Amino acid sequence: MATQDRSSYAEGFGQVSRTVGTIFRYLLLASTLFGLVVLSILLVYVANDAIQPLTADAGWHLTFFLTLVLPTLATGGYLAWSNVDALKLGATTLGLFVVGLLFSGGVAIIFIEVLAPLVWFAYVIAFAIAVLVTVALQQRSRQIPFLPRFAIAMFAFYLSLFGFPGIIGGYVGLPQLVPSVASLILFAPIVPLDWIQLTLTVGVFAATPVALYASNISDRRAGLAMGALAVGTVAAAAVVGPAVFGIGPIPSVILASVAVVPTAAYVGGAAVTREQARIGLALPAVIVVGALAGEVLVDTLGYAGPQSWVDWQFLTSDHSGTAANAGLYPAIAGSILLMLTVAALSFPIGVGAALYLEEYAPDNRYTRFIDVNISNLAGVPSVVYGLLGLGLFVTRLGQPTGTILVGGATLALLILPIVIISAREAIRSVPEEMRQASYGMGATRWQTMKNVILPRAFPGILTGTILALGRAIGETAPLIMIGAPNVLFSFPSELSSKVSAMPLQVYSWASYFATSDFYQQAVPAGVVVLVTVLLAMNSIAIVLRNRYERET
Repeated sequence: MATQDRSSYAEGFGQVSRTVGTIFRYLLLASTLFGLVVLSILLVYVANDAIQPLTADAGWHLTFFLTLVLPTLATGGYLAWSNVDALKLGATTLGLFVVGLLFSGGVAIIFIEVLAPLVWFAYVIAFAIAVLVTVALQQRSRQIPFLPRFAIAMFAFYLSLFGFPGIIGGYVGLPQLVPSVASLILFAPIVPLDWIQLTLTVGVFAATPVALYASNISDRRAGLAMGALAVGTVAAAAVVGPAVFGIGPIPSVILASVAVVPTAAYVGGAAVTREQARIGLALPAVIVVGALAGEVLVDTLGYAGPQSWVDWQFLTSDHSGTAANAGLYPAIAGSILLMLTVAALSFPIGVGAALYLEEYAPDNRYTRFIDVNISNLAGVPSVVYGLLGLGLFVTRLGQPTGTILVGGATLALLILPIVIISAREAIRSVPEEMRQASYGMGATRWQTMKNVILPRAFPGILTGTILALGRAIGETAPLIMIGAPNVLFSFPSELSSKVSAMPLQVYSWASYFATSDFYQQAVPAGVVVLVTVLLAMNSIAIVLRNRYERET
């Protein structure tokens, strides 16, 4: 009987032949190459229209070929042949700097156009004071029970940020008795300059991980020294930027905090800890030096570069009726504000739902019904979410159409199922043995969640959230349905302000301004900027995923 079962099971596989497997393998390879080639042709076609490399002088191409392309190929080829880890280190360093440059531009826009540095400084100081009070209470946890500590900590946050009776008293008409720390700073007669406020907040935020990183590599004294050096670098950028590069103090401080300091810390740490691979740092050095040398040479020799539509004027100008003067600046800022709103709404709700469904919810018919619906909602077309946002936020709740709040809430609904599913997968990937070990040591479910599950699952949760945000930033249909304007001439400064976004701006150029100039100039340039932002977000997700895979 057993022999007959094995025979019938083997017959189900059909005839044993390597030919079929080989043909199937090459069919898969062909389909993969077909997709990559078609996508590459499309991107090259759009990039050619946006950047127009063939409009440059032949001398310009020859100069950059000799100073940038040839040394980069030679260095990269040597590293690929001799030390692959070194090549990966060099590529990671270069990618970190490029992504830092992109995100520093977005952060600088926020502090220049939306959020005054003094407001940011005041609330950061108020929040820091409340955190210090909480830490002091935590150190006395044995003398003070949990509930009084929790109540005092919450009151410290409320008093520091809003005063007493604060916003709650304002709703019932009570006068303000105790001003908040934030208001004391905002209305102080003397305040630091804007770049000093950003150095003491954003610069310190950037220096803290640098100090911790250096402490892990060497000792505490080295960590403090590196942290102080990072803050000093950020402060020096406020002086060097305007004097040498013509960049204002605020963008210089942000650029140093978001791009220069993290990259320098990564390079320094790799040079110390990865002796076998640190030769790979030559690759970004060759690229940076080659680009600067090429720029100096073409300026000296008078060679004209490509007449690219993706230039500083395009990135920093408002919309215009002519393609030559059209800019993407309000749309870039609108996309940034929408992404901040979407992240603030979708991340806590999505991760909280995932934690409950995986760790607390019982396995019954109601839970399974919710599981099925979440999976189905992830595949619903985006235009349906646009109709849902229009009906819920505009019609039912009476919110104005096309604002940052309504647009962000609608896009948050769109990516919420994706955030929940990716967060659940990350939580589920934590080995069950680690949970049991934690319970076996006497830890409660909350302690196991805080100390075991969340630290292990957080990179996966963050990766899924970033990929979901990447989908939201490229959506157009939900924004059209909620009445977001196609073009915007002014910068959105409040949650109730009208907002546009990069894909919506490109759509309007391709539809309402459908002239040959817009098709050949503005539309390709806008697509290149949008794809660059998406690739930057996806690259962060890939780096987090790779790090998570190495740790597990």
